[in-house]
This record gives sequence, C-alpha cells and structure tokens, in this order.
Amino acid sequence: MCFDTGGLDIKPASGMLLMKKDMGGAANVLGLASMIMAAGLKVRLRVLVPAVENSIAGNAFRPGDVLQSRKGPTVEIGNTDAEGRLVLADALALADEEEPQLLIDMATLTGAARVALGPDLPPFFTDDEAFASDLAEASMRVADPLWRMPLWTPYDRKLASKVADVNNVTSDGFAGAVTAALFLRRFVEKAQSWTHLDVYGWSPVDRPHCPVGGEAQGIRAIEDVLARRYGG
Repeated sequence: MCFDTGGLDIKPASGMLLMKKDMGGAANVLGLASMIMAAGLKVRLRVLVPAVENSIAGNAFRPGDVLQSRKGPTVEIGNTDAEGRLVLADALALADEEEPQLLIDMATLTGAARVALGPDLPPFFTDDEAFASDLAEASMRVADPLWRMPLWTPYDRKLASKVADVNNVTSDGFAGAVTAALFLRRFVEKAQSWTHLDVYGWSPVDRPHCPVGGEAQGIRAIEDVLARRYGG
C-alpha cells in the first residue's frame, strides 16, 4: 500500500501522518529478496508486490460493496480501511497457483498487532510447525525478534457475511491480527507451507541500530532459516 488514507472510511488526520510507511511490508520483502540473491541460495525465487493506493475518488469502493477476488470467493467490504488484505489475498492466490514449497508474505497489515506486541516485536502466523520452530530460533540467534501468534480457527466465523463468501473485517473488533491472518489463509491451499508476518516496518525513535524511519523486521531471521535449509 503506497499510501493509506483509509478510503471512504477515512482515517483521521493524525492517523495518516505515518501512512507513507504502509509500504513497509513490500519494502521488507524486496530487502529479503535482495539478501537471498546476494547469498546465492539454491531456491527458485518469485517476488510479488501488489502495489496500490487507497485514496478517495469517484470510483473508490464503498462500505457494503461486494468484490470478486482472484481466487473466486466474494468479499463484502465491512471497512474500506482494511484494504491491504484484499490486494494481498489476490497476490497470495496468484503465488499459490504455482504450488510453491514455501510461501511467505509480509505486510504492515493491522494496528491490532501493534496493540498486542508493540512496534518492536512483529507477530508471525503459520500452521507449519517445523518452520515456526526454525523461525523462532533464528529470530533469537540473529537478534531479529519475532513472536508466533495463533491461527485460531474458531475466530474464522467472525468473518461471516450474509451477502458474500466472507467479510473483510469482523464486527466486534477483537483479535484483529488473528482474524486478518485467517482471512488471508482462505486464499492459500496449494502451497506446502505458508507464513504470514504482520510487521510495523518503522522505528518510532532513534536507536543504536537505526534512526527514526523505515526498519527491516523479520527478514534477517527468515534469511537465516533459508540459508540453513538451502545454502548448500
């Protein structure tokens, strides 16, 4: 998301001040891709960046609209400010068509992740126990903190819609990072392994390793796992 105004469900002015950072997930993915290529890892790498902008215009989608996803399921728009998961779902569906061995997405997807864990500790979601263990160990080994959160299937019903296959948000606002991950999981079925990272991608204060501004999160841990698996 190059810039996120919130669309017709527009953010307050204070909420838009940092929205130039909403492309942090894509920036991290490009950084990870560069690391993988520089390391010469023995993988076939495909990088997808669904770049869009969420601004108000005459053709802006509206609350209550029903959109057709690439994969097929229809999505009711409960809130236009939950737009990132719409384009990410289509990108995941496209990637999934190749039946990859490993599918990883990164996005500055939810404020709920920051409420739960703060800006310094991005959550990740996966059903792949082996990859989860490897990623958690790598995050500690290379000082690139990550924390696993659950794909709690009972919450999936909160995304129900009366007019579409799924709503893009829940009505109660609880467990927003979890339900966003569950929304994305609907669009992945052929990949052998899928992991979703909900990163902040921004350092709010000056620190020894970085000034205020964009921050790489999770990519050193992921590269460490991949290098140990595919470094030859």
